[in-house]
Amino acid sequence: MTAVGHDTLQTRTTLNVGGKDYAYYSLAKAAAQLGDVSRLPFSMKVLLENLLRFEDGVTVSRDDVQALVDWQKERSSTREIQYRPARVLMQDFTGVPAVVDLAAMRDGIAKLGGNPELINPLVPVHLVIDHSVMVDEFGTPKAFEQNVALEYQRNMERYQFLKWGSSAFNNFKVVPPGTGICHQVNLEYIARSVWTSNDQNGAEIAYPDTLVGTDSHTTMVNGLGVLGWGVGGIEAEAAMLGQPVSMLIPEVVGFHLSGALKEGITATDLVLTVTQMLRKKGVVGRFVEFYGPGVSELSVADRATIANMAPEYGATCGFFPVDHKTLDYMRLTGRSEETIALVEAYSKAQGLWLDPAIEPLFTDTLGLDMASVEPSLAGPKRPQDKVLLSKVDEEFIANFTKEFGHEATELGERFPTGSHDLGHGDVVIAAITSCTNTSNPAVLVAAGLVARKAREKGLERKPWVKSSLAPGSQVVTDYLVAAGLQEDLDAIGFNLTGYGCTTCIGNSGPLPEHISKAINENDLVAASVLSGNRNFEGRVSPDVRANFLASPPLVVAYALKGTVTSDMIEQPIGTGKDGVDVFLKDIWPSNAEVRDLMDRYVTGDMFRSRYADVYKGDARWSAIPVTGGETYAWSAGSTYIQNPPYFEGMSMTPTPPGDIVGARPLAIFGDSITTDHISPAGAIKADSPGGRYLTEHQVARPDFNSYGARRGNHEVMMRGTFANIRIRNRMTPGIEGGVTKHIPTGEVMAIYDAAMRYKEAGTPLVVIAGKEYGTGSSRDWAAKGTNLLGVRAVIAETYERIHRSNLVGMGVLPLQFVGDVPTFDGSEMFSVTNITDLKPRQEVEVVVSKADGSSFTFTARCRIDTLNELEYFKHGGILHYVLRQLARGKAA
Repeated sequence: MTAVGHDTLQTRTTLNVGGKDYAYYSLAKAAAQLGDVSRLPFSMKVLLENLLRFEDGVTVSRDDVQALVDWQKERSSTREIQYRPARVLMQDFTGVPAVVDLAAMRDGIAKLGGNPELINPLVPVHLVIDHSVMVDEFGTPKAFEQNVALEYQRNMERYQFLKWGSSAFNNFKVVPPGTGICHQVNLEYIARSVWTSNDQNGAEIAYPDTLVGTDSHTTMVNGLGVLGWGVGGIEAEAAMLGQPVSMLIPEVVGFHLSGALKEGITATDLVLTVTQMLRKKGVVGRFVEFYGPGVSELSVADRATIANMAPEYGATCGFFPVDHKTLDYMRLTGRSEETIALVEAYSKAQGLWLDPAIEPLFTDTLGLDMASVEPSLAGPKRPQDKVLLSKVDEEFIANFTKEFGHEATELGERFPTGSHDLGHGDVVIAAITSCTNTSNPAVLVAAGLVARKAREKGLERKPWVKSSLAPGSQVVTDYLVAAGLQEDLDAIGFNLTGYGCTTCIGNSGPLPEHISKAINENDLVAASVLSGNRNFEGRVSPDVRANFLASPPLVVAYALKGTVTSDMIEQPIGTGKDGVDVFLKDIWPSNAEVRDLMDRYVTGDMFRSRYADVYKGDARWSAIPVTGGETYAWSAGSTYIQNPPYFEGMSMTPTPPGDIVGARPLAIFGDSITTDHISPAGAIKADSPGGRYLTEHQVARPDFNSYGARRGNHEVMMRGTFANIRIRNRMTPGIEGGVTKHIPTGEVMAIYDAAMRYKEAGTPLVVIAGKEYGTGSSRDWAAKGTNLLGVRAVIAETYERIHRSNLVGMGVLPLQFVGDVPTFDGSEMFSVTNITDLKPRQEVEVVVSKADGSSFTFTARCRIDTLNELEYFKHGGILHYVLRQLARGKAA
C-alpha cells in the first residue's frame, strides 16, 4: 500500500501496541476537523477511515470525507465515493475466469505496446479451490478419497492453470483443493480484523481489514468485524489492479437484536428468520448492521451465520462490530497474541469497539426478540421463504398443487424403484454442506449428537436418501472425530464426502440410477434438505424440484424420516429397535450437551495445526507441474481454458457505444430470475448447445463436468447462458428450459442458437425481465454470457446489486422500468437513442415498434449509477478501461 499525502486533513498518528509503533489514520482527529462521528454506524466508520487513508484531492477529496461525516444529518447520500479494499478473496469457479481474464489482459497490453508485468495484483489475493468437488460417492468410508480422486481427474487442466497463476502473478496465493470453503478459511485463518502493510518509507500502517470477493457470501466475514462483500469477477479484477470500487455512500439499516435463543433453537433458525424479515423490509443496495444487547449473546460463529446470508436477504453486507467475543474467536482459531492485541487496541482507539451504551444513527431500523425464534426451514424454492418446522408438510402440499402442477389426489401415490417405493415429497438428498453452517461448531456437534441418539435407538437413514457431509474446514473433522461423533454420523450414512461447497452449489452428484429413473418417469416432486444458503430452482439437482434449507441436525433428522410430507414434530420419525416410535424430541440434544462437547473437543491446537501449511496441499497438488512464463501458453485444443475474445481488435481509443435500433427480445422473463437461471453452475445436458460443443470436441459424456468447472472456456459458457433447466421464457409459454422463439422465422430453439442467428443477421438484442433480476450468486458469467450473446441492454423492473454492476462492467446497458410496465409478446422491436450522451441514472425513452406497424414509448431509468461506471461503459467494460489506462502508463 502506498501512503497518501494529506494537504488539508491531518489525521495520521501513531499507536503503540506491545512496544511496537503502528501509523494509522485517526477518526478522532478527523472528527475534530469535520464534526462528531461517534454515532456513525460501525460499517460507515470503516468507510470513513478508508477515505482518510486515500485522500489525495483527486480520487478522494476532502469533500468526499465531509460527505460521509454529513451522512448523519439525513442518514442517506447521493455522493459517489472511491473505496479501496485491503484485499480480494476468490474461489475457483469465479477465480478461474478471473485469472483467465488477467492472462488475456497480459496478451492484450502487449499488443497495445505495454508491459505485461503491469497486469499484476497490487493487493493481496487469496484463491481457495472449494467449488470443484462433487458428491459422486457417498455413504461409505471411501467416499472422501474417491471423490477427491475424481475431482483431480476432472479438473487437472484447471488446477495446472491456477498453479501457473500462483507463480506468474505477485500477491496471488492459492489454497489447494481439499482444504475447505473459501469463506470458512477466510474466517478461521486469513482475516485479521485489522490489516497492516508498509508504506513507501517503511512505516507499518494499521487499518481495518476489508475485502471484496468473487463469491456473494464473502459477507460471512462481517461476523468477525471485517467489512467485505461480493462483487463480480470483473470488478474484483479491477480492484486487484488498483482500481477503486466506485460506490454511492450507502444507506444503513440497523437490526436490533434482543433476548436470547430458546433451548434447542439453532443459529440456522435465527438466520432464516432474519432473512425473511430483511427481504420483506427491502435492503437491496443497503448495508445492514446488527446492534442491541442480543449481539453480545451471539458467538462469532453465530454472527458469521447471519452475515453469510446477506445476499439472501438482499443487503450488500450484514455487519457485526468487534468486541470481546471477536478476540475470543481469534484466540481459539490460532491468531497470534500480537495480532489480537493490535485488534483490541486499534478498535478501541478508532471507536470501532462495540459499546452497547452508544446506539448508532441508522437510515431505518427493525428488531427481533431472539426468544421468539422457532425451529424453521426455508423453501421450497427461495431462501427467504421461511417455513416453521411444524408447517413444512403443509407448505409442500400447498406448493404441490399450486407450483408443481399436481392434483392433491396424487400426493399419496408411490412408485417402485426396484428395491423400495418412492413417492412425492420423499427426501432423496440430505446434505450437511456449505459455508453457512459448517463454520459453526454448535450446529455440527448438534448434528453429531442427533446421529448418536438415533444410532442408540436403532434408527437408520431411509434407503432412498443420498446423504453427505462436506465441511468447510478440516478442523470440523478433527473435533467430530475427537468427540466420537464422526463414527455416529458414519453409522447413519453421513460419511465425509469432501471439503467444499458440494450440494449447495449444485455439485450434489448424480442420484442413484434407479432413484433418478423413478423420479423422471413418474414426474415425482422429490425433495432435498440441505444446510446451505441457496435452494433456487434447478440448482441443487436436476432431479429435485423441492429444496429446503435447514440446520445440520435437522438434515440428519430428515434423512431418518425420509419425507417432507409428514409433520416432523407431531409424527414419529421412525421406529426404534425396541419397536417403539421415536420422535424428534427423543433425539434432539440439549444446549448443555452441545456446549459440553464443544468445550472439550474444539481446541485452538486443531486450527493451528490444520492451517500451518495451508498453501502446501496434498501429494496430488504438489505433483502438478508449473509451466509457462509471464504470459500463458494457451492450448487451442483445451475445453477448459480458452483465451476470451473481449480484447480482440481493441485499440487505445474506445469506440463510443452506438444507439440501439431495432433490437429483438432474446427472452422475456418474470420475477426473481437468479444468476443461476442466467448462468447455471451445474450439470451440462448432452443435448444442449454446451453439450453438443463438448461432444464435437471429443469430450465423453462422463467427462462433461459442470458449467461451473468450465468457466475458463467462453465457448461453453456462452452456450450455457440462460440454459437453466427450470428457466421460463414468456416467449415460449409452457416450456421450461433455455429456449426462445426466433421471431423472423417463428422457430422455437435454444437461446444460444437464436442469438447466433441474430448476430449473423446483425440484429441487436435486449432481454426483458421483472423484479429482482440477477439475484443470487456474484456470477460474472451471467453478465459475460449476456454480452457474448449480443445483448445490448437488459430492461428489468428491479435489479440485484452485483448483477447490475456486472452488466455495466461488461458493457451491457441496464435499464429499469419507470412507472407501469407494458405487456410484450416478443414480436416487438426496441430502440434507445443518444446512448453516447447518457448520464448516470438518467431517464430515457424506449421506442417499441410492434409487428402491426404501430409503436409506443415507455420511460426507463439508466441504471449506470455513477460517473465511474459510465466511464467503464463507454470503454466497452471495466477491464477495457483498466487495460487502456495501464497501457498509457497511468496508475489504475
